[in-house]
Amino acid sequence: QVQLVESGGGLVQAGGSLRLSCAASGSIFSIHSMGWYRQAPGKQRELVADITSGGSAKYGDSVKGRFTISRDNAKNTVYLQANSLKPEDTAVYYCNAFIVDSADYGGMNYWGKGTLVTVSS
Repeated sequence: QVQLVESGGGLVQAGGSLRLSCAASGSIFSIHSMGWYRQAPGKQRELVADITSGGSAKYGDSVKGRFTISRDNAKNTVYLQANSLKPEDTAVYYCNAFIVDSADYGGMNYWGKGTLVTVSS
């Protein structure tokens, strides 16, 4: 079994910062891409940022220059540093990772349960 567990969400004022973390655990053989998506009420889930195992990152247009994604491969953990937060960043943030399971060497996308980020104006 593989699990992704997010932490670090909460309430922050506009202009503030948050750091989200997501740790993968379980029968992991290897982790390829890791990333963050978000879903605001009434909207579709969208890419925030993702990062390859080699450290190559890409960002959604709305967060470029404000958010930074990073990962610690030794800890199977991905981070999202969110700065200059705006009310429109309010959403549930979901961790995503493509993981090869050590039980059967099958690869698939895994999702965390999400962490709520609320930015007040």
